[in-house]
Amino acid sequence: MFSKILIANRGEIACRVIRTARRLGVKTIAVYSEADDDALHVALADEAYPIGPAPAAESYLDGQRILAVARHSGAEAVHPGYGFLSENAGFAAACTKAGMVFIGPPASAIRAMGDKAAAKRLMAKAGVPLVPGYDGANQHPAILADAANRLGYPVLIKAAAGGGGRGMRVVDAVAGFGEAAASAKREAKAAFGDGRLILERYLPRARHVEVQIFADSQGNFVHLFTRDCSLQRRHQKVIEEAPAPDLPPRLRAALHEAALKAARAVRYRGAGTVEFIVADGKAYFIEMNTRLQVEHPVTEIVTGFDLVEWQLRVAVGERLPRRQKAIKLRGHAVEARLYAEDPAAGFLPSTGTLGRLRFPPPAKDLRIETGLRQGDRVTEFYDPMIAKLAAWGRHRPAALARLAEALRETRVLGVQTNRDLLLRLVTQRPFVKGPADTGYIARHWAKLRPGPAPDAALAAAALSRLVVPLTPVRGGDGFSPWRLKDGWRIEGGSAQEFRFVEGGRERRVALRFGRAGLMLDFGQRRVPALAWKLDDGDLAFELGRLHFHASVSWHGAGVQIALAEGIFQLDLAAPKAARASAAALAGRVVAPMSGKIGALHVAPGERVRSGQILLVLEAMKMEHALSAPADGIVAGIAGGVGETVEAGAELLVLAPLAAKEKK
Repeated sequence: MFSKILIANRGEIACRVIRTARRLGVKTIAVYSEADDDALHVALADEAYPIGPAPAAESYLDGQRILAVARHSGAEAVHPGYGFLSENAGFAAACTKAGMVFIGPPASAIRAMGDKAAAKRLMAKAGVPLVPGYDGANQHPAILADAANRLGYPVLIKAAAGGGGRGMRVVDAVAGFGEAAASAKREAKAAFGDGRLILERYLPRARHVEVQIFADSQGNFVHLFTRDCSLQRRHQKVIEEAPAPDLPPRLRAALHEAALKAARAVRYRGAGTVEFIVADGKAYFIEMNTRLQVEHPVTEIVTGFDLVEWQLRVAVGERLPRRQKAIKLRGHAVEARLYAEDPAAGFLPSTGTLGRLRFPPPAKDLRIETGLRQGDRVTEFYDPMIAKLAAWGRHRPAALARLAEALRETRVLGVQTNRDLLLRLVTQRPFVKGPADTGYIARHWAKLRPGPAPDAALAAAALSRLVVPLTPVRGGDGFSPWRLKDGWRIEGGSAQEFRFVEGGRERRVALRFGRAGLMLDFGQRRVPALAWKLDDGDLAFELGRLHFHASVSWHGAGVQIALAEGIFQLDLAAPKAARASAAALAGRVVAPMSGKIGALHVAPGERVRSGQILLVLEAMKMEHALSAPADGIVAGIAGGVGETVEAGAELLVLAPLAAKEKK
């Protein structure tokens, strides 16, 4: 076994590799950018070295800097994790040339499968079924548009080099193809350094099913069964499960065989995943990911194997730890990806400091993977994933129920997250009853979208301003009512009203104190209440006969409240003068996050309509289109293409249309 390895990655996958390496007695070397100098993976590794500024292109994507650290630190091998350089054939070859083992497949296999266009041609030659599409070298916009017309709409545009949903667009009609292709090209170029595109016929009711494969240098190949990754937003996975449910035995066997055939075709070695679209009882090859997948924990849970350990053993030259007949399934596992993003705002990534980050304790049936701690900051430079929660059950309903329980116990404050969406997904009846397809979230969005904050959230926000810890103190009665700031009076009464704004709607709650104790008035109903703070800073309270446990975090006039049933954002209502001032600024278009201006679609003096795309902001490896909030005239543009902007910065100003122009 290796004595020392370098991990050319960050976050939860770096922490994941470190845990296995430590168990095997292998020392680890971490690398970090300026944004990660106090990150968890840096603290966990045996050694850690800086590799440059925060932008990934100047640090985690700089293979030469990483190899310089590897040589200096005496690393025998490099584990690339996933993302960044994990599927970069040039980096794999450079590791070998530098005398270090690349813990992954040979560069030739990465090269063969990393180019989706070339991979599809190779798979066709190997007899693996393909989705009809265009993978030609001619990338002229007119050629791509003609190919899309011949395929028939809807069409899926994909980056030829890369994955993870970057550079991917679904186009429903010819009118939107040109802009979608240009946007996909920009995003692919920014993410992978390669703007080439391929086209595929889009199958809207298809499932996304993949097969985990493994191979060693002695020519042994095995599969570790299937995973279903159909629940996606923005073409990126959010929930994965193993094995893929409700597949006919013959189709399941065909998927296993096709995946092994693909691996043999490129003389594969190490961990890999072959991805398929399954529709109308047939499977079609999409791509092969020549690395460990984000969702590998569900496969580990149902097989009982540590796939990172397998990677290390295969890389050092050992045979696969198990033959195919010895690999058995045990129960069902489901994983949810917890992201810093706002589902209500089109899954726009969210940045900020994690004022509260708490997970349920890991158990035999629950696994938590994260690279963040309470107090860490989610930045605009990297993927917004906070953690992965993976649950096991003897059968699928039990695994889903366990995951739902874990999500209810999860507390994240300081950024917007998709926790509540994940909870609704794994408890929604149609998904619990059977597997989903890739269009499930969009089709069920009306029932999945966030609802208004319940009265309990308003109560928690108001009560958090008043209660104090009920803890005993030396030399007195720590539970004396004279120590409480709960508004109790011997006679008479008082009240304090809180006015909150949520989604443009004003919500009110009044705390009324009198002889009968504390009452909460929600306008239409009044209920008795009790409240106290817990040792960890959380708030416990009762409304009538209902008991609640909340985490509350105030940031200026804004407050986040985490309850078991949801995490909610409220803002104190501004005075009338402030509201009038805000109305005067309604024509400002500001950056929702820090990022770089990727494209401008308008010019000063141009008339625009409500909803029209004005510019594109690049952040967290994705493009985010900003639209006009109303009809108007472009009065000014604050920045140009390629400029970096901070969150909240003014990007563009719209002047209202004159009365005669509105006609």
